Amino acid sequence: MNNTHSSTNLPPTEQRNPLSNRLDQLSTIEMVTLMNQLDAQVPQVIAGVLPQIAQVVDEITATLSAGGRLFYQGAGTSGRLAVLDAAELIPTFSAPPDLVIGLLAGGPAAMIHSIEGAEDDEALGRQDLIDHQFSAQDMVIGIAASGRTPYVLGGLRYATEVGARSAAIVCNPHSPMAAAAPIAIEIITGPELLTGSTRLKAGSAQKMVLNMVSTCAMVKLGKVYENLMVDVQPTNSKLRQRATRIVAEITGLEPAVAATLLAQANWQTKTAVVMGLAGVNAAEATARLQASKGRVREAIA
Repeated sequence: MNNTHSSTNLPPTEQRNPLSNRLDQLSTIEMVTLMNQLDAQVPQVIAGVLPQIAQVVDEITATLSAGGRLFYQGAGTSGRLAVLDAAELIPTFSAPPDLVIGLLAGGPAAMIHSIEGAEDDEALGRQDLIDHQFSAQDMVIGIAASGRTPYVLGGLRYATEVGARSAAIVCNPHSPMAAAAPIAIEIITGPELLTGSTRLKAGSAQKMVLNMVSTCAMVKLGKVYENLMVDVQPTNSKLRQRATRIVAEITGLEPAVAATLLAQANWQTKTAVVMGLAGVNAAEATARLQASKGRVREAIA
């Protein structure tokens, strides 16, 4: 007996998906095919909220340009995705560790263990921001598939209290989190293949939106030249090779010459690029970048 009618009053992310009612009876190829078909809906849903995503990118850019910080706040899968996005900005864009901060209900231990009750504590969401000296010059993005996680609501409400920018990324319509934030990115991904398992479509949607807001904000902050990551931190052999390719590609120099510039620039990729394009030494390239707030195009003009 399927009883699909019993879930219709629930939020979409908690409802049963009629397409997967026979999930446990499907062959392996049928199962992965259905999952792929459902996942293919995610980019289409995101396409409907691109104006809101762009608005959040501009708010992040304004916050960081003015010396503020960006906070992500979430619980469970949503929080883990947020922490991951924040962490990956450090090597990709040389973002200082305290520029984009991911706060997960239950703290770092919750990355690998379930911390019971943490997501239900609205006061904890508020306190986590207070502990980081969150202020009016900062911004917080609350992330939760349900759109009603108390921990995240606590953070969003505190942001309003102090006059800070805030936004919400949710996967259900008309949620408390959307009401608590000036900008709501509502990615309505609907019922999951596995009922209520929002690490699936909802998680994929949140990851894609986080990719968009953080990457586009970093581009607007001058951490990209053309489509190359000129602020990459060459902290290992693979990344040193990438930095060398980037400098060679932009300047038209041979890889060996690009590597020499990087060595002279203390492996600061952006500095080496300006050296190569403007024909200046490392000190002059550094001064130009400081004057242009890190934007290569302005530094070489």
